[in-house]
Amino acid sequence: MKLLFLACLSPKTGNHTTAERIRSHIESAGHTCELRDAAAFQSPAEVAHLISRHPPFEGALAIHLHRAGSLLLDIQVPFGVIFGGTDINEDVKVEQKRVVMEQVLLKARFAVAFTDQLKEEAELFLLSQSSKIYVQPQGIQTEVSEKFHWAEFLRSSGVMGEHVEELHVFLLVCGLRRVKDPLYLVEMFSEWHRENPLNVLVVIGPRYLFFLSNIDVRQKIDPVFTVEVEAVVKKAAGVFLAQERSQRELHAAMRRCFSVVNSSVSEGMSAAILEAMDLGVPVLARDIPGNAAVVRHEVTGLLYSSPQEFVHQSQRLLSEHDLRDRLVRNGKLYVEEHHCLKRERETYRRLVDSLLCA
Repeated sequence: MKLLFLACLSPKTGNHTTAERIRSHIESAGHTCELRDAAAFQSPAEVAHLISRHPPFEGALAIHLHRAGSLLLDIQVPFGVIFGGTDINEDVKVEQKRVVMEQVLLKARFAVAFTDQLKEEAELFLLSQSSKIYVQPQGIQTEVSEKFHWAEFLRSSGVMGEHVEELHVFLLVCGLRRVKDPLYLVEMFSEWHRENPLNVLVVIGPRYLFFLSNIDVRQKIDPVFTVEVEAVVKKAAGVFLAQERSQRELHAAMRRCFSVVNSSVSEGMSAAILEAMDLGVPVLARDIPGNAAVVRHEVTGLLYSSPQEFVHQSQRLLSEHDLRDRLVRNGKLYVEEHHCLKRERETYRRLVDSLLCA
């Protein structure tokens, strides 16, 4: 079967990583899966034209009902969709987008939600299509670069001093997007850093979109917000911006840091949180539904609902060694039990096979 797969493919993002992983599952079953960036298409008509070219595609798949799924509305082949976080957490609040998402869900052969909570919200906000919505958590597999140099990484991020190896590095993994809210903790963290200079916050993640045509065009994801973040961080004590890295280098940085942090306003399922658990690193996550679905407070990680509470929970993580050990142990077990790569592969193979059925 020849399958078209649409997703938002900004480099080194969770969406891109998830799409590549699912593509590999599909191709391992003997299908041909062509992954395309949804941002490269202006209308459903363009996708319909691509689908019909010789040799034609026999099915399609999309991550995110509005941004990618809406492009499939004019095609004449069966397709499936995968919920992102933004579509259910944010886009359903906009009537025009919600109507489009309902049309996509009605026409789709199947839909996949990463959590039970996302499925329940989809059933609540969209026309009930419960029978076609499957729950399949993301499969997690981490791979660490052995050539990664921690001290060099910190210095390249602007962290100076002779004793960088002694620092407690809190690593905030996120793109410079408002929904990720990278400035949420900056002011309070700076105050805490002045009290204890060993504690530093490093923000790492993609800042750019790439559109591939006759030439490569490099563009910031959100130019105005990026300038704002860079200006605030430049003045903040103990807070630094790191350049994006390959996934293997990012995993190496995560494994060496003191804690991985999430400060998002909304999430579908944070791959960075799950990867940290798999790498044996404790997680400090903002208490929002998407995070609370995978982080059980004081069991697999720590949740916080304000910058002040973030500092409090961080202090606990620094002083309560039994707590830290418990979070690391339980986090690793949770990922092994609930985010099995083999189980994810089997689910997508089965669902793609269902597109062949009349």
